[in-house]
Amino acid sequence: MALIQAVKDGKLVDTSAEASSQSSKKTRKEANNGLDKDAFLQLLVAQMKYQDPLQPTDNTEYISQLATFTQLEETQNMQNTLKQTQANDLVGKQVILKVTSAVTGEVNYVSGQVDYVLHENGETYLSVENKLYSIDDLDTVADSDYMDAVALSQSFTAAMAAMPSKSQLTLADETKLKNLRKAVEAMTPYQQKFLNEEALKKLAELEERMKELKKMAGITDSTEGSDDKDQTENEGESTEGDTTK
Repeated sequence: MALIQAVKDGKLVDTSAEASSQSSKKTRKEANNGLDKDAFLQLLVAQMKYQDPLQPTDNTEYISQLATFTQLEETQNMQNTLKQTQANDLVGKQVILKVTSAVTGEVNYVSGQVDYVLHENGETYLSVENKLYSIDDLDTVADSDYMDAVALSQSFTAAMAAMPSKSQLTLADETKLKNLRKAVEAMTPYQQKFLNEEALKKLAELEERMKELKKMAGITDSTEGSDDKDQTENEGESTEGDTTK
C-alpha cells in the first residue's frame, strides 16, 4: 500500500493537523454510529423474529433493553450538548491543543486564540490560527496574561542564546546588554516569574564582564562621570564658602 503525501514547490506538505482531525472525526463517527437507535431496533426485531418459539423471550426483557438504550442515548445527547456549550465559551480565549498526527503518530502542540466554534455533523471544532481542530484535541485553556508571559519568556531566552559567551563578549555588545536589561525591568513581576533562570544568570555574568572590559579600556559611564562632576562642584562651593569666612 503506497503512502501518498501532498507536494508543493518541491517540498512535502505537512498535513498532520488536518489528517489528525479527519481521522479523529472518522473514528468518533464510526463509534457513534456503531449502534444507534435504528440499529438497536433492528437487532431487537431480529431477536424477536428468530427467537426459540418453544422458549420465547419475555416481553419485559425487551422493554428493559429498550429503556436502557433510550437512557444511554439521552445521556450521550446531554454530553454532546454540554460539550457544545463549553466550546462556545472558549471563543476569544487562549488555548493549547495537543494534536496527534494520524500519519506518523507524532504529537504536536498548537497554541492560539479561538476565533470561532463550528458544530458540524454532531462534531465540534475550534478555529485556531485559521485552522479547525477537534475539541477533543483541547489540552489547556489559558488567559491572555499567561500566554503573553510565556511568549516574552521565550523571546528573552532566544535573545540571550544569541548573545556571545562571556569569553567572546566585546564592547560592541554593550547596547544589546542594556536593551535586554531594560526589557527585563519593563516586565511585570508576574511576567518575570516565567523567565529562564539560566538566561538571567547569563545576563548578569555578561554585565559583570562588560564592566571589566570598560574598566580595562578606561571607559567611564556617563552617569558616573556626571556624579563625580557634581560632587567636585559641591566640594568647590564648600571650600569657597570656608575661605570667605
